[in-house]
Amino acid sequence: MPSPSQKSAIFSNALRAAERQLSRRDPVLRRFIEQYGPCKLRPHTRYFETLVDAIISQQLSTKAAETILGRFKALYAPARFPSAAQILTTGDERLRGVGLSGQKLSYIKDLAAKTDDGTLKLSRLSRMDDQEIVEMLIKIKGIGVWTTHMFLIFSLGRLNILPVGDLGIRRAIERAYGFKSLPNSDEIERVAEQHFWHPYCSVASWFLWRSLQNKE
Repeated sequence: MPSPSQKSAIFSNALRAAERQLSRRDPVLRRFIEQYGPCKLRPHTRYFETLVDAIISQQLSTKAAETILGRFKALYAPARFPSAAQILTTGDERLRGVGLSGQKLSYIKDLAAKTDDGTLKLSRLSRMDDQEIVEMLIKIKGIGVWTTHMFLIFSLGRLNILPVGDLGIRRAIERAYGFKSLPNSDEIERVAEQHFWHPYCSVASWFLWRSLQNKE
């Protein structure tokens, strides 16, 4: 089994290969890669923490989400991010006190319960294929396809995820590829096919996000 440093090197090599292929096949992405590269996707194993964070952050500004997440983590300080079991034994009133709505509280408890009882097998995620992960995660209350796509890209480092429902990707494609309005999922799929993004749609998406950030 490769060591962590070897895994990092393998992933970095895969990113460089993705950049070379996308640059050869798509002039739009070539410009973005030259301007914003290299791609800085970095997979990690903080799966449970990431999913809790995703639930907390839903429909909130970045600042508000960071504030609530900070208060949530402070409940368990100076320990590391709480385990599923710790969250399950924390009273609802204490969790509401950090700013969680009743709905988000129920989502986090559902995530913790399914993690604690083994329904959600986080330790097996790296060995599962993309669709298996999507099907497993969307069974958790408060976690939809968009959250799952973000998890696949930014936590697991899956290189061929096309988040067709992401507003940022839609805006970036509208600007970069000459659409007169926000493209729908079918149109985004066609752009990916026509410009040969597969099997590196995640890397293409990363550069599209970067192009949008530069203009805002």
